[in-house]
Amino acid sequence: MVSIQEEVKQLTGFNLHLIPNEKFKTVNIVMKFKAPLNRETITKRALLPHVLQQGSEKYPSRKELQVALDNLYGAGLSIDGGKKGNNHIISFRLEVANEKFIPNESEVLENAIRLLNEVIFHPNIENDSFNETVFEREKETLRQKIKSIIDDKMKYANMRLIDEMCDGEVYQLHVSGYEEDLDKITAKDLYQYYQSLLQEDQVDIYILGDVDSGKLESIINANFERQDSPNPSVEIEEDQSKSSQSDELKEVIDNQNVQQAKLHIGYRTNIRYQDEQYPALQVFNGILGGFPNSKLFINVREKNSLAYYASSRLESHKGLLLVFSGIAPNDYEKARKIMEEQITAMKNGEITEEELSETKELIVNQLLETLDHPQGIIEMFYQSVIANAELSPNQLIRKN
Repeated sequence: MVSIQEEVKQLTGFNLHLIPNEKFKTVNIVMKFKAPLNRETITKRALLPHVLQQGSEKYPSRKELQVALDNLYGAGLSIDGGKKGNNHIISFRLEVANEKFIPNESEVLENAIRLLNEVIFHPNIENDSFNETVFEREKETLRQKIKSIIDDKMKYANMRLIDEMCDGEVYQLHVSGYEEDLDKITAKDLYQYYQSLLQEDQVDIYILGDVDSGKLESIINANFERQDSPNPSVEIEEDQSKSSQSDELKEVIDNQNVQQAKLHIGYRTNIRYQDEQYPALQVFNGILGGFPNSKLFINVREKNSLAYYASSRLESHKGLLLVFSGIAPNDYEKARKIMEEQITAMKNGEITEEELSETKELIVNQLLETLDHPQGIIEMFYQSVIANAELSPNQLIRKN
Protein backbone atom coordinates (compact mmCIF):
# COMPACT_ATOMS: atom_id res chain seq x y z
CA MET A 1 0.00 0.00 0.00
CA VAL A 2 1.32 3.43 -0.96
CA SER A 3 1.24 5.76 2.03
CA ILE A 4 0.79 9.42 1.15
CA GLN A 5 0.16 11.91 3.92
CA GLU A 6 -1.22 15.43 3.80
CA GLU A 7 -0.69 18.18 6.36
CA VAL A 8 -3.28 20.94 6.24
CA LYS A 9 -2.64 24.35 7.80
CA GLN A 10 -5.30 27.04 7.99
CA LEU A 11 -3.54 30.32 7.30
CA THR A 12 -5.04 33.78 6.94
CA GLY A 13 -7.28 33.71 3.87
CA PHE A 14 -6.39 30.24 2.56
CA ASN A 15 -5.66 26.61 3.38
CA LEU A 16 -2.13 25.30 2.86
CA HIS A 17 -1.83 21.60 2.00
CA LEU A 18 1.67 20.14 2.35
CA ILE A 19 2.24 16.71 0.78
CA PRO A 20 5.77 15.46 1.54
CA ASN A 21 7.06 13.20 -1.23
CA GLU A 22 10.62 12.11 -1.95
CA LYS A 23 9.76 10.23 -5.13
CA PHE A 24 9.81 13.19 -7.51
CA LYS A 25 12.70 15.50 -8.39
CA THR A 26 10.35 18.42 -8.95
CA VAL A 27 8.14 20.47 -6.65
CA ASN A 28 4.52 20.92 -7.70
CA ILE A 29 2.61 23.98 -6.54
CA VAL A 30 -1.12 24.22 -7.25
CA MET A 31 -3.34 27.10 -6.18
CA LYS A 32 -7.09 26.51 -6.50
CA PHE A 33 -9.81 29.16 -6.39
CA LYS A 34 -13.29 27.77 -5.72
CA ALA A 35 -16.67 29.51 -6.02
CA PRO A 36 -20.28 28.37 -6.55
CA LEU A 37 -21.33 27.95 -10.18
CA ASN A 38 -23.18 31.05 -11.35
CA ARG A 39 -24.63 31.98 -14.75
CA GLU A 40 -23.53 35.61 -14.29
CA THR A 41 -19.87 34.75 -13.75
CA ILE A 42 -19.22 31.49 -15.63
CA THR A 43 -18.08 33.16 -18.88
CA LYS A 44 -15.79 35.54 -17.02
CA ARG A 45 -14.22 32.63 -15.16
CA ALA A 46 -13.78 30.75 -18.44
CA LEU A 47 -12.02 33.78 -19.96
CA LEU A 48 -9.68 34.54 -17.06
CA PRO A 49 -7.19 31.63 -17.57
CA HIS A 50 -6.74 32.68 -21.21
CA VAL A 51 -5.93 36.28 -20.22
CA LEU A 52 -3.77 35.57 -17.17
CA GLN A 53 -1.46 33.18 -19.05
CA GLN A 54 -0.47 35.93 -21.47
CA GLY A 55 1.69 37.88 -19.01
CA SER A 56 1.85 39.90 -15.82
CA GLU A 57 2.86 43.37 -14.67
CA LYS A 58 6.55 42.44 -14.53
CA TYR A 59 6.43 40.13 -17.55
CA PRO A 60 3.81 41.80 -19.78
CA SER A 61 4.01 39.37 -22.71
CA ARG A 62 3.74 35.62 -23.06
CA LYS A 63 7.32 35.56 -24.36
CA GLU A 64 8.72 37.43 -21.34
CA LEU A 65 6.77 35.19 -18.97
CA GLN A 66 8.17 32.11 -20.73
CA VAL A 67 11.72 33.46 -20.38
CA ALA A 68 11.14 33.88 -16.64
CA LEU A 69 9.96 30.25 -16.46
CA ASP A 70 12.94 29.07 -18.50
CA ASN A 71 15.26 30.85 -16.08
CA LEU A 72 13.78 28.69 -13.32
CA TYR A 73 15.31 25.62 -14.96
CA GLY A 74 12.41 25.16 -17.33
CA ALA A 75 9.53 25.52 -14.87
CA GLY A 76 6.07 24.81 -16.30
CA LEU A 77 3.01 27.00 -15.69
CA SER A 78 -0.60 26.29 -16.63
CA ILE A 79 -3.95 27.86 -15.72
CA ASP A 80 -7.34 26.29 -16.35
CA GLY A 81 -10.93 26.23 -15.17
CA GLY A 82 -13.43 23.44 -14.58
CA LYS A 83 -16.48 22.44 -12.60
CA LYS A 84 -16.79 19.88 -9.82
CA GLY A 85 -20.29 19.39 -8.52
CA ASN A 86 -21.89 22.81 -8.11
CA ASN A 87 -18.51 24.55 -7.88
CA HIS A 88 -16.28 26.25 -10.42
CA ILE A 89 -12.54 25.84 -9.89
CA ILE A 90 -9.71 27.91 -11.38
CA SER A 91 -6.37 26.13 -10.97
CA PHE A 92 -2.89 27.67 -11.22
CA ARG A 93 -0.25 24.93 -11.60
CA LEU A 94 3.50 25.44 -11.40
CA GLU A 95 6.07 22.64 -11.59
CA VAL A 96 9.67 23.52 -10.82
CA ALA A 97 12.92 21.62 -10.36
CA ASN A 98 13.77 20.77 -6.75
CA GLU A 99 16.78 22.89 -5.77
CA LYS A 100 18.13 19.94 -3.72
CA PHE A 101 19.25 18.40 -7.00
CA ILE A 102 20.82 21.58 -8.40
CA PRO A 103 24.36 22.42 -7.20
CA ASN A 104 24.84 25.85 -5.63
CA GLU A 105 21.13 26.75 -5.81
CA SER A 106 19.04 27.56 -2.75
CA GLU A 107 16.37 29.97 -3.96
CA VAL A 108 14.73 28.21 -6.93
CA LEU A 109 11.59 27.31 -5.00
CA GLU A 110 11.25 30.75 -3.43
CA ASN A 111 11.71 32.43 -6.82
CA ALA A 112 9.13 30.09 -8.34
CA ILE A 113 6.60 31.02 -5.65
CA ARG A 114 7.35 34.70 -6.24
CA LEU A 115 6.67 34.19 -9.93
CA LEU A 116 3.36 32.49 -9.18
CA ASN A 117 2.47 35.39 -6.90
CA GLU A 118 3.31 37.77 -9.75
CA VAL A 119 1.04 35.95 -12.22
CA ILE A 120 -1.92 35.70 -9.82
CA PHE A 121 -1.82 38.95 -7.88
CA HIS A 122 -0.06 41.31 -10.30
CA PRO A 123 -1.57 40.77 -13.75
CA ASN A 124 -0.93 42.94 -16.80
CA ILE A 125 -3.12 45.99 -15.99
CA GLU A 126 -3.60 49.39 -17.60
CA ASN A 127 -5.87 52.01 -15.97
CA ASP A 128 -7.66 49.51 -13.72
CA SER A 129 -8.32 47.25 -16.69
CA PHE A 130 -6.73 44.19 -18.30
CA ASN A 131 -4.54 45.07 -21.28
CA GLU A 132 -7.05 45.78 -24.05
CA THR A 133 -5.08 44.08 -26.85
CA VAL A 134 -4.54 40.89 -24.85
CA PHE A 135 -8.16 40.92 -23.66
CA GLU A 136 -9.66 41.22 -27.14
CA ARG A 137 -7.38 38.54 -28.56
CA GLU A 138 -8.14 36.06 -25.80
CA LYS A 139 -11.86 36.84 -25.93
CA GLU A 140 -11.78 35.78 -29.58
CA THR A 141 -9.83 32.64 -28.64
CA LEU A 142 -12.56 31.68 -26.17
CA ARG A 143 -15.27 32.50 -28.72
CA GLN A 144 -13.71 30.07 -31.19
CA LYS A 145 -13.40 27.43 -28.47
CA ILE A 146 -17.11 27.74 -27.65
CA LYS A 147 -18.06 27.55 -31.34
CA SER A 148 -15.86 24.49 -31.91
CA ILE A 149 -17.65 22.35 -29.31
CA ILE A 150 -20.28 21.35 -31.87
CA ASP A 151 -17.48 19.90 -34.04
CA ASP A 152 -16.39 17.54 -31.25
CA LYS A 153 -19.46 15.32 -31.38
CA MET A 154 -18.68 13.36 -28.22
CA LYS A 155 -18.16 16.52 -26.18
CA TYR A 156 -21.23 18.12 -27.75
CA ALA A 157 -23.42 15.08 -27.03
CA ASN A 158 -22.28 15.05 -23.41
CA MET A 159 -23.03 18.77 -23.08
CA ARG A 160 -26.51 18.27 -24.53
CA LEU A 161 -27.10 15.35 -22.16
CA ILE A 162 -26.27 17.52 -19.15
CA ASP A 163 -28.39 20.37 -20.60
CA GLU A 164 -31.45 18.14 -20.60
CA MET A 165 -30.72 16.05 -17.54
CA CYS A 166 -29.85 18.99 -15.28
CA ASP A 167 -32.28 21.55 -16.71
CA GLY A 168 -32.82 24.27 -14.11
CA GLU A 169 -29.81 23.25 -12.01
CA VAL A 170 -26.52 25.15 -11.81
CA TYR A 171 -24.60 22.04 -12.89
CA GLN A 172 -26.14 22.59 -16.33
CA LEU A 173 -23.89 25.63 -16.85
CA HIS A 174 -21.35 25.29 -19.65
CA VAL A 175 -17.81 25.38 -18.28
CA SER A 176 -16.53 27.17 -21.43
CA GLY A 177 -19.06 29.97 -20.94
CA TYR A 178 -21.53 31.45 -23.43
CA GLU A 179 -20.83 33.31 -26.63
CA GLU A 180 -23.73 35.72 -26.08
CA ASP A 181 -22.07 36.86 -22.83
CA LEU A 182 -18.68 37.59 -24.38
CA ASP A 183 -19.74 40.79 -26.17
CA LYS A 184 -21.06 42.22 -22.89
CA ILE A 185 -17.75 41.75 -21.05
CA THR A 186 -15.17 44.55 -21.18
CA ALA A 187 -11.54 44.41 -20.09
CA LYS A 188 -12.46 46.61 -17.11
CA ASP A 189 -15.43 44.43 -16.15
CA LEU A 190 -13.25 41.34 -16.19
CA TYR A 191 -10.56 42.94 -14.04
CA GLN A 192 -13.12 44.16 -11.49
CA TYR A 193 -14.56 40.66 -11.27
CA TYR A 194 -11.07 39.21 -10.90
CA GLN A 195 -10.41 41.53 -7.96
CA SER A 196 -13.53 40.25 -6.21
CA LEU A 197 -12.60 36.64 -7.02
CA LEU A 198 -9.20 37.10 -5.36
CA GLN A 199 -10.94 38.24 -2.18
CA GLU A 200 -14.03 36.02 -2.09
CA ASP A 201 -13.13 32.59 -3.52
CA GLN A 202 -12.09 29.76 -1.24
CA VAL A 203 -8.37 29.27 -1.84
CA ASP A 204 -6.39 26.07 -1.32
CA ILE A 205 -2.65 25.89 -1.99
CA TYR A 206 -1.06 22.47 -2.52
CA ILE A 207 2.69 21.89 -2.46
CA LEU A 208 4.00 18.41 -3.21
CA GLY A 209 7.65 17.44 -3.15
CA ASP A 210 10.73 16.81 -1.05
CA VAL A 211 10.83 20.16 0.76
CA ASP A 212 11.37 21.66 4.20
CA SER A 213 7.81 22.29 5.48
CA GLY A 214 8.82 24.98 7.96
CA LYS A 215 10.79 26.98 5.40
CA LEU A 216 8.03 26.52 2.86
CA GLU A 217 5.31 27.84 5.16
CA SER A 218 7.39 30.94 5.80
CA ILE A 219 7.85 31.56 2.05
CA ILE A 220 4.14 31.06 1.39
CA ASN A 221 3.15 33.46 4.16
CA ALA A 222 5.50 36.08 2.77
CA ASN A 223 4.14 35.79 -0.79
CA PHE A 224 0.45 35.01 -0.46
CA GLU A 225 -0.89 37.48 2.04
CA ARG A 226 -4.68 37.48 1.79
CA GLN A 227 -7.48 38.77 3.97
CA ASP A 228 -10.04 36.31 5.32
CA SER A 229 -13.01 36.29 2.97
CA PRO A 230 -16.13 37.92 4.43
CA ASN A 231 -18.22 35.65 2.17
CA PRO A 232 -16.60 32.21 2.21
CA SER A 233 -17.37 30.06 -0.83
CA VAL A 234 -20.13 27.58 -0.04
CA GLU A 235 -21.46 25.00 -2.48
CA ILE A 236 -25.06 25.57 -3.53
CA GLU A 237 -27.39 22.96 -2.07
CA GLU A 238 -30.28 22.81 -4.48
CA ASP A 239 -33.87 22.08 -3.53
CA GLN A 240 -34.22 18.71 -5.22
CA SER A 241 -37.98 19.08 -5.44
CA LYS A 242 -37.46 22.01 -7.82
CA SER A 243 -34.78 20.36 -9.93
CA SER A 244 -35.29 18.37 -13.10
CA GLN A 245 -35.04 15.02 -11.29
CA SER A 246 -37.79 12.67 -12.38
CA ASP A 247 -38.46 8.96 -12.70
CA GLU A 248 -39.82 9.59 -16.19
CA LEU A 249 -37.64 8.62 -19.12
CA LYS A 250 -36.71 11.64 -21.22
CA GLU A 251 -35.58 11.02 -24.80
CA VAL A 252 -33.94 13.80 -26.81
CA ILE A 253 -32.83 13.38 -30.44
CA ASP A 254 -30.63 15.98 -32.16
CA ASN A 255 -30.65 15.45 -35.91
CA GLN A 256 -27.33 16.20 -37.61
CA ASN A 257 -25.71 14.95 -40.79
CA VAL A 258 -23.12 12.58 -39.29
CA GLN A 259 -21.78 9.12 -40.10
CA GLN A 260 -21.34 8.15 -36.45
CA ALA A 261 -24.20 8.94 -34.06
CA LYS A 262 -23.70 9.44 -30.35
CA LEU A 263 -25.97 7.61 -27.91
CA HIS A 264 -25.47 9.03 -24.42
CA ILE A 265 -27.64 8.07 -21.44
CA GLY A 266 -27.65 9.64 -17.96
CA TYR A 267 -28.77 8.15 -14.65
CA ARG A 268 -29.21 9.73 -11.22
CA THR A 269 -27.45 7.70 -8.53
CA ASN A 270 -27.88 10.30 -5.75
CA ILE A 271 -24.56 9.02 -4.40
CA ARG A 272 -21.67 11.46 -4.20
CA TYR A 273 -17.97 11.20 -3.37
CA GLN A 274 -18.50 11.78 0.35
CA ASP A 275 -21.20 9.11 0.74
CA GLU A 276 -20.59 5.74 2.36
CA GLN A 277 -21.84 3.92 -0.75
CA TYR A 278 -19.47 5.72 -3.15
CA PRO A 279 -16.84 2.92 -3.31
CA ALA A 280 -19.65 0.47 -4.16
CA LEU A 281 -20.79 2.86 -6.90
CA GLN A 282 -17.23 2.90 -8.28
CA VAL A 283 -17.33 -0.89 -8.56
CA PHE A 284 -20.82 -0.72 -10.13
CA ASN A 285 -19.57 1.71 -12.77
CA GLY A 286 -16.47 -0.38 -13.40
CA ILE A 287 -18.50 -3.54 -14.07
CA LEU A 288 -21.03 -1.66 -16.21
CA GLY A 289 -18.73 0.33 -18.49
CA GLY A 290 -15.57 1.56 -16.81
CA PHE A 291 -13.11 -0.97 -18.24
CA PRO A 292 -12.53 -3.21 -21.31
CA ASN A 293 -14.01 -6.19 -19.40
CA SER A 294 -17.26 -4.29 -18.72
CA LYS A 295 -20.76 -5.40 -19.69
CA LEU A 296 -21.24 -2.49 -22.08
CA PHE A 297 -17.97 -3.07 -23.91
CA ILE A 298 -18.43 -6.82 -24.25
CA ASN A 299 -22.14 -6.93 -25.07
CA VAL A 300 -22.63 -3.78 -27.13
CA ARG A 301 -19.30 -3.57 -28.94
CA GLU A 302 -17.69 -7.02 -28.95
CA LYS A 303 -20.62 -9.44 -29.20
CA ASN A 304 -23.01 -7.37 -31.30
CA SER A 305 -20.65 -4.96 -33.10
CA LEU A 306 -23.14 -2.13 -32.50
CA ALA A 307 -20.79 0.55 -31.21
CA TYR A 308 -17.43 2.04 -32.07
CA TYR A 309 -17.04 2.54 -28.32
CA ALA A 310 -19.23 1.88 -25.28
CA SER A 311 -18.34 3.01 -21.77
CA SER A 312 -19.58 4.74 -18.62
CA ARG A 313 -18.22 7.13 -16.04
CA LEU A 314 -19.25 8.92 -12.86
CA GLU A 315 -19.75 12.59 -12.10
CA SER A 316 -18.54 11.99 -8.55
CA HIS A 317 -19.66 15.27 -7.00
CA LYS A 318 -23.06 15.39 -8.69
CA GLY A 319 -24.24 11.81 -8.27
CA LEU A 320 -24.57 11.08 -11.99
CA LEU A 321 -23.75 7.92 -13.94
CA LEU A 322 -23.21 8.68 -17.64
CA VAL A 323 -23.17 6.07 -20.39
CA PHE A 324 -21.50 6.83 -23.74
CA SER A 325 -21.49 5.08 -27.12
CA GLY A 326 -20.77 5.86 -30.76
CA ILE A 327 -23.10 3.98 -33.10
CA ALA A 328 -24.34 3.85 -36.68
CA PRO A 329 -27.55 5.97 -36.82
CA ASN A 330 -29.62 2.99 -38.04
CA ASP A 331 -28.58 0.89 -35.01
CA TYR A 332 -30.06 3.28 -32.44
CA GLU A 333 -33.00 1.15 -31.24
CA LYS A 334 -31.04 -2.09 -31.10
CA ALA A 335 -28.02 -0.52 -29.36
CA ARG A 336 -30.19 1.27 -26.83
CA LYS A 337 -32.08 -1.95 -26.04
CA ILE A 338 -28.86 -3.88 -25.36
CA MET A 339 -27.44 -1.02 -23.28
CA GLU A 340 -30.58 -0.91 -21.15
CA GLU A 341 -30.38 -4.69 -20.73
CA GLN A 342 -26.95 -4.26 -19.14
CA ILE A 343 -28.37 -1.75 -16.64
CA THR A 344 -31.21 -4.18 -15.84
CA ALA A 345 -28.68 -6.99 -15.33
CA MET A 346 -26.77 -4.78 -12.87
CA LYS A 347 -29.98 -3.91 -11.01
CA ASN A 348 -30.81 -7.62 -10.76
CA GLY A 349 -27.40 -8.44 -9.35
CA GLU A 350 -26.33 -10.50 -12.37
CA ILE A 351 -22.65 -10.07 -11.53
CA THR A 352 -20.14 -12.90 -11.42
CA GLU A 353 -17.45 -13.25 -8.78
CA GLU A 354 -14.89 -12.95 -11.56
CA GLU A 355 -16.38 -9.62 -12.73
CA LEU A 356 -16.38 -8.35 -9.16
CA SER A 357 -12.81 -9.32 -8.30
CA GLU A 358 -11.37 -8.20 -11.67
CA THR A 359 -13.08 -4.82 -11.45
CA LYS A 360 -11.94 -4.18 -7.88
CA GLU A 361 -8.38 -4.98 -8.91
CA LEU A 362 -8.63 -2.66 -11.93
CA ILE A 363 -9.99 0.21 -9.77
CA VAL A 364 -7.17 -0.18 -7.23
CA ASN A 365 -4.59 -0.27 -10.05
CA GLN A 366 -6.15 2.84 -11.57
CA LEU A 367 -5.96 4.66 -8.23
CA LEU A 368 -2.34 3.55 -7.72
CA GLU A 369 -1.48 4.76 -11.23
CA THR A 370 -3.01 8.15 -10.40
CA LEU A 371 -0.78 8.28 -7.32
CA ASP A 372 2.27 7.85 -9.57
CA HIS A 373 1.80 11.42 -10.84
CA PRO A 374 2.14 14.60 -8.75
CA GLN A 375 -0.92 16.26 -10.27
CA GLY A 376 -2.93 13.07 -9.77
CA ILE A 377 -2.05 13.02 -6.06
CA ILE A 378 -3.06 16.66 -5.64
CA GLU A 379 -6.35 16.18 -7.49
CA MET A 380 -7.22 13.16 -5.34
CA PHE A 381 -6.66 15.14 -2.15
CA TYR A 382 -8.66 18.07 -3.54
CA GLN A 383 -11.64 15.77 -4.03
CA SER A 384 -12.01 15.79 -0.25
CA VAL A 385 -12.13 19.60 -0.20
CA ILE A 386 -14.92 19.62 -2.80
CA ALA A 387 -16.81 16.92 -0.91
CA ASN A 388 -16.11 18.51 2.49
CA ALA A 389 -15.14 15.08 3.75
CA GLU A 390 -11.96 13.46 5.01
CA LEU A 391 -11.26 10.65 2.56
CA SER A 392 -7.59 10.15 1.73
CA PRO A 393 -6.38 8.26 -1.35
CA ASN A 394 -5.27 5.41 0.93
CA GLN A 395 -8.73 5.18 2.51
CA LEU A 396 -10.37 5.15 -0.92
CA ILE A 397 -8.11 2.27 -2.02
CA ARG A 398 -8.86 0.28 1.14
CA LYS A 399 -12.63 0.64 0.63
CA ASN A 400 -12.54 -0.91 -2.84
